[in-house]
Amino acid sequence: MNKVTPFLMFNDQLEAAIKFYTATFPDSEVLNVARTGADGPISSAEFVVGGQRFMGYNGGSYFNFSEGVSLYVDCADQAEVDDYWDKLVKAGATPTACGWIKDPFGLSWQIVPRRFTELIRDNDPKKVKAVMDAMMTMVKLDVAALERAVAHSQTAPDTDIPEPSWSAQDRLVNRCSIDIDGSSQSLRADVPVSAAHDQC
Repeated sequence: MNKVTPFLMFNDQLEAAIKFYTATFPDSEVLNVARTGADGPISSAEFVVGGQRFMGYNGGSYFNFSEGVSLYVDCADQAEVDDYWDKLVKAGATPTACGWIKDPFGLSWQIVPRRFTELIRDNDPKKVKAVMDAMMTMVKLDVAALERAVAHSQTAPDTDIPEPSWSAQDRLVNRCSIDIDGSSQSLRADVPVSAAHDQC
């Protein structure tokens, strides 16, 4: 057993979650399970997803996942991004922003093409800013669009390039309470935290 293993607390969906995860990602398997009664539902399990070992438990509604912890998927190319994204959406996942998507069990995933990581490590700040600006407009990451943004940055006039001011965390979750037809509604806004305060 690994010295450190992520431990995921589900409500009552552990069995469905591990079936989906192990079917979706390669190098995955269920190692062992414990059931409630001889033929009851799975209550806890050890499993591997994409080579990473996990422990899971059905802990009831006391705990919920948040974007504070997410699973990062390193994708070789756009085809792999599309494949995982489509499988997650088909299973009922909710896309959020900047390559993030929340699966039907509440766990957040980052589906990231390797090329994005290469581009933001470039020594040219114009290229990095162009990539970050393009990424901030995306839901699913698009390698071709990122490459176009880099190419365009090389033809734009030289200006002082400020450090990117938005982080991925800034865009993810900001909720504002608004009034629509006299009823209170929750609005999900992909804006920086500072801007969210101005809008709420």
